[in-house]
Amino acid sequence: MEKDNIQAYLLTQFTNVQYISNYKPTSFAFCIIKEEPIIYASSMDMEIAKRDSSIEVKEYEKFDVMISELKKEGIKNLAIEPSLVYSTYEKFKDDFNVSSKTYIEKQRMIKRPDEIKNIEKATEIAQTAFKELDISNRKENEDVLAFDLLRLMIENGASGASFDTILVSGSNTSLPHAIPQAKKLETPILVDWGAKYNGYCSDNTRTIVYTEKEHEIFDIVKESHDKAIKAIKPGLKCCEIDKVARDIIVEYGYGDNFIHSTGHSLGLDIHETPGFSVRDDTVIEKGMVITVEPGIYLEDDFGVRLEDTVAIGSKAQVIGDLPLIL
Repeated sequence: MEKDNIQAYLLTQFTNVQYISNYKPTSFAFCIIKEEPIIYASSMDMEIAKRDSSIEVKEYEKFDVMISELKKEGIKNLAIEPSLVYSTYEKFKDDFNVSSKTYIEKQRMIKRPDEIKNIEKATEIAQTAFKELDISNRKENEDVLAFDLLRLMIENGASGASFDTILVSGSNTSLPHAIPQAKKLETPILVDWGAKYNGYCSDNTRTIVYTEKEHEIFDIVKESHDKAIKAIKPGLKCCEIDKVARDIIVEYGYGDNFIHSTGHSLGLDIHETPGFSVRDDTVIEKGMVITVEPGIYLEDDFGVRLEDTVAIGSKAQVIGDLPLIL
């Protein structure tokens, strides 16, 4: 901020506020990073904010009061998050030189040891729940099994799911973000799920295959998954890892069927930066935690995706111990 001559930085994204202060808003909050940082919290949140926040908390009254206090401190250059809604931006634009910055997102790219431990625990919970799920029970409906997986994660210590569980089968597996249906399981079966622990997310995908064609596609995706993880090391660019994964699938003639990026970072949010994508030239550093999830999707037929989360040290270490072949 000093380098950019920014005197104050306004945060409203819940997980950014949580990252900075340990207080996660339930309503709304304005966290202002400055010489003496402060959080303006809603009246509904004052009790929890005072309990959890490491930053001074003041009850929000109205915009005019907040803006007046900032101006009294001589603040002229104000940074905001790119995600700030336009109607809120309008409240500040006439009184300050406003610029969009991603300081917190960049800091969150590198996980502290305690953050990695929380992600490891979330992964352990999610994988334990998956092992306890009777996925071989083909008599049960997709949506019921998805609910059962959520219940098992909570029973094993999760605060909830890190995103809506994808547990689908048959032709719906060709849709990367398919929704579980009230129908009996077909083949193959794709499960994309994650748990939350101490606010931190996990993310895995497994595909259970049966037919010869399904096994053929599975083996290609597995090769892409394994070689991408093996290639990861600090100093390379994220796009280079995407290329490793993608080139293998292209080589087998399924390049047009790999329709998303190879992976994304996670932490307090299920999707963070950087990611293993064609367009991301971020240099990989120790402490990053990123998923590797190549997939092949054959329209109206079936799809296969395999996903693990890796913690990056001198190389990539897979978090969890759930085998790819089930």
